[in-house]
Amino acid sequence: MGIIDRASANLSILSGDIKMPASYETDRLYLKILKKSEKNKVLDYYCRNKCFLEEWDPHRPDGFYTKEYQEQVLEKEYRSYEEGNLLKLWIFPKGEPSKVIGFIVFNNIVRGSFWSCHLGYKLDEDYINKGLITEALRKGIDIIFNDYKLHRIEANIMPKNARSLRVVEKLGFYNEGLAYKYLKIHGKWEDHIHWVLLNDRV
Repeated sequence: MGIIDRASANLSILSGDIKMPASYETDRLYLKILKKSEKNKVLDYYCRNKCFLEEWDPHRPDGFYTKEYQEQVLEKEYRSYEEGNLLKLWIFPKGEPSKVIGFIVFNNIVRGSFWSCHLGYKLDEDYINKGLITEALRKGIDIIFNDYKLHRIEANIMPKNARSLRVVEKLGFYNEGLAYKYLKIHGKWEDHIHWVLLNDRV
């Protein structure tokens, strides 16, 4: 598939027969695609969880914890969503519908011969161990497999991240092996385990 053909295929998911909603719902959560006007909620989430997330995230660029930076990121991500290359759903608890407590993201969406994407997710420290990220991911996987019609979801997780490993195992991902020195986290190249979930209906 050429570049033009791939772009056309990506756009068809949004501009063709499938009209994707901007928000979804589970038993306990709202999952929303956010625009740049929601930057304050996103910044609040990152500031609350700055220390908690540092162990797992790459180095943050200068200005990350500013409204201007988050506005730019949200604008860029929304364009990628419109182009069919990314689906990022921010998580809101139904009891606090204006409070961001994390997100799930399916990025690097590729069609052609691949029909695959990469998975990422984060949750507020105060909401872990309640099954919320698993609940959100079940809904996200349903969207990616049934609406986007993708065949393969890939997740890369550090071996020491026991909570994330339990999540993908519960969701039926299988271990495809170790990616040696896969990502640089705080100046150190970290190994990651490569997990995969396949959609057998396509």
